[in-house]
Amino acid sequence: MPNRLAGQTSPYLLQHARNPVDWWPWGPEAFDEARRRDVPILLSIGYSTCYWCHVMERESFENEEVAAVINREAVPIKLDREERPDVDDLYMAATLIVRGQGGWPMNCFLEPATLKPFFCGTYFPAEARGEMPGFADIVSRVGHAWRTQRERVLGDARTIADAVREQTSADEPPVDLGPGQVSQGVETLLRMADRDRGGFGHAPKFPQPTLIEFLLDVRPRAGDADTAGAIDAVVRRTLDAMACGGVRDQAGGGFHRYAVDHAWLVPHFEKMLYDNAQLAAVYAHAATLYGDPEYARVARETVAYVRRELTEPGGAFCSAQDAEVDHREGLNYLWTPEQVRAAMPPDDAEWAIKVYGLDQGPNFQDPHHPHDSPANVLRLAARPERLAGDQRLTREAFVERLRRVNAALYEARLKRKQPLLDDKVIASWNGMMIAAMARVGQVLDDPDTVDAAERAADRVLALLTSPEGPRRVARAGVPGHAAALLEDHAALASGLAQVARARPARRDLLDRAAALVSAALDAFRVGGRFFDTPGDAPDLFVRACAIHDGATPSAVSSMLHALIDLAELTERREFLDAAIDGLRAHSARIAATPAGAINSVRALFRLLVWRPDAKARLAPQGGGATAPQPQRQESFTPVEVWADVDRVRVAPDVPGVLHLAVHVAPGHHVVAAEPGPGGGSLVPFRVGIAGGGGVEAFADYPPGSPPTSHEGGPLCYEGRFELVVALDRRGEWTGRPMLVATFQACTDTECLAPTTIELDVAIDQA
Repeated sequence: MPNRLAGQTSPYLLQHARNPVDWWPWGPEAFDEARRRDVPILLSIGYSTCYWCHVMERESFENEEVAAVINREAVPIKLDREERPDVDDLYMAATLIVRGQGGWPMNCFLEPATLKPFFCGTYFPAEARGEMPGFADIVSRVGHAWRTQRERVLGDARTIADAVREQTSADEPPVDLGPGQVSQGVETLLRMADRDRGGFGHAPKFPQPTLIEFLLDVRPRAGDADTAGAIDAVVRRTLDAMACGGVRDQAGGGFHRYAVDHAWLVPHFEKMLYDNAQLAAVYAHAATLYGDPEYARVARETVAYVRRELTEPGGAFCSAQDAEVDHREGLNYLWTPEQVRAAMPPDDAEWAIKVYGLDQGPNFQDPHHPHDSPANVLRLAARPERLAGDQRLTREAFVERLRRVNAALYEARLKRKQPLLDDKVIASWNGMMIAAMARVGQVLDDPDTVDAAERAADRVLALLTSPEGPRRVARAGVPGHAAALLEDHAALASGLAQVARARPARRDLLDRAAALVSAALDAFRVGGRFFDTPGDAPDLFVRACAIHDGATPSAVSSMLHALIDLAELTERREFLDAAIDGLRAHSARIAATPAGAINSVRALFRLLVWRPDAKARLAPQGGGATAPQPQRQESFTPVEVWADVDRVRVAPDVPGVLHLAVHVAPGHHVVAAEPGPGGGSLVPFRVGIAGGGGVEAFADYPPGSPPTSHEGGPLCYEGRFELVVALDRRGEWTGRPMLVATFQACTDTECLAPTTIELDVAIDQA
C-alpha cells in the first residue's frame, strides 16, 4: 500500500512511496506528529540518482522488520536534497561535524521541538557489517536514549546546532581584501594539485570546475612566467586527464559525477546537470585561452549530450541520470570486446578495441557484485593528436574515425535498458546550463547552442514564475511549492545575463535578470551579508550564509558574480555597490580560506580587474584587521597536528629536527604507526614527505594502545601525543618537498577515509 509520499512529485520521493516505512514528506504535519507522539524524527535525505540511496532502500527501507522498528521509534521523513538544498546543507554540516565525512543517503535523528539533530550518519547496512552497526539496531538505540537519557540527547542537539551555526552563519568583523587573497588562492591550488594525474587531492577524484575556472581567469594576468607555467601545467594536465579518462562518457559525451580512483578511469556513473554545465564552460574557456581544438571538441560534445539526453520537451534542462541499471552500477556504459565487435564493421571494431584499451583486458569489476563478469570503461590512453601520430594519421582523420566509432557504440547502447532520468527542472542548475550554453555558443561560434540557451531561458522563466515569486523546482510542466533560494536567483540571473551578452537584442532577458537580483537583495540580504534562505523560514534551525564552494559554487559567490555581471551590462551603480558590500561583509571568511571560497575570490579578482578603484572601497570602515592567512587544513578532520617550528633547514650532514604535537578529538582515535595484528587494511599514522624529493622523514613514534571504547582491533592513539621528527638529505633535491601526516581516524562504530594533510613547515635545503 502506498505511503504518504505517493502524492509527491519528486522522483526520489516517489521511489519510496511503496516502502513499508511510514514516510512523511518534510513539513509541519510531520513535525506535529513527532511532537504528539513524543518521539524523535528520522530525517533521511537523498536524491533519485544516488547509488547508495538505492542500496539502503533495498536493504533497509524495503525490509519489513527494519521498517517496523523505524515506525515504532520515530516519525520518518524523506527529503529530496535537490528540492530543499537549504535543509540538506544544515544537516550535512551537522553530519560533517559529528562524523568527519558526509554523503548520501544521509540519516539524521532530530529532536522534534526545534528540529536540531542529535545523531547523524550516512549509509548504514540493515545488519551489522564489520565495524558498521545495523540500521535497525541504531534506530532502537536512539529510541531508547530518547526515552531514558532525554537531557543528554537534548544537550547533544544544542551542541551540534551551535557548531552548525558557528560554521555556516558566524558573523565576523570584516578584514581588508585585495590581490593578496587572489595570490593565496593560486598558491594553495597549485600546492593541492596532483601534478602527475591531474585534479586536486587524492582519490576519489572530483572535477572541481570552480578551481579550474579561477585559474583560467587568473592565468592571463599571472605575475611571472613561473606562475603562468605552473598554472598551465595544472590546468592542462587536469583537463587532459578528465577528457581522456573514463570519467568522461567517451561514446555519448558528457561527464560522470567523479572517478573512484586517482587516474580518472572508473567513474561513479551518475551524470549531473550542474557538473556538465560547469565543465562545458570550463573547456570552452580553455579552448579560447590555449587555442586548443580538443578542448573545443569536449565542450561541444558535452553540450550536445545535454541537448540530446537532459532536455525536456519545452527546452529546459532535466537534473540528472542515474548511476545504475538493474541494480548494477554503470551497466549501460560498460563494454566487452564482443559487444564492440557486434556494434560495427570489423575494421572499425578492432580499431575501437585498441584505441579504447579493451585489448589490454577488463578494467572494471563491480565491487558490489563480484560474481559479475568484468568489463571495460572506455578511455583514451592519450590525447587524440598523440594517438593519431602513433597511427600515422592526422588529428582530423583520427577524430573523424573516432566520431564514427562513437556513433556506432552509442546506437548500440540505445538498445540497452537506459538509466533513470530525473526530469526535475531546477532553477539554479538550469541557470548554470543556460550560461554555459550561451558561453560555449558565443566563444566557439555555434549559433545553434546559443539558440538552445535562449529557448531554455524562456522556458524556465515561464515555468518557474508564479504569483508567490520564483519557484525552485518544476516537474512535468508544473511548478513545485518550494520557493527559489538565493542560489536560484543568482544562477538564473547570470544565465539570463550570459544569453543577453550573446544576443544583445534580448534586452528583456537582461531586465528579468536585474529583477531577479533586485528581489534577491530584498529577500536574502541583511546589511551587506547574503543568506542562503529568506529570514522567515520556520523549518530551519539556522539561517545559513555558507561561502564554501562544493560541487556547485556557494550561493553567496554566485550572487557576487550575478551582481558583477549586471553591473557590467547595465552600468547600474546599485549592483556594483551591492557586490562591493557583499565582498566586504563576507571578507573574514573569504580571507581565512581563499581556496575553500575560491569562487568568491574569483569574484574579487573580476572586480579588481574591471574596477581597480574598488580596492579602496573593500577596506573595512574605520580601518580594519589584516586578513588572516589561509588554513592549510581546510576540511574538517578530528585530528590536528602542530609543529614547534614553521621552518626547518636540512643539510647533507646535519638533519633538521622538529617536534610535533597531535590532538585527536574526543570520541575518535587514529590507527597507531605500528597497529599490531588487528590493523588489517587500515592506514597507520605516519609522517612523510610529498611534493618533491631529496629529503626523507624519520619519526620516533610512540607505542599504541587498545582503544578505550572497545576491545579488539588495532592499536591506536587517542587524545594528545607527541613525537620527534628528523629530516635527512637523501638523493637529488626535486620539486618542493612538503612535510605531511597521513592517518585514518575511527570512532567505535566506523572508520573515516584515510587523510593526508600538509603541515605548516617550510623545508629549506642547505
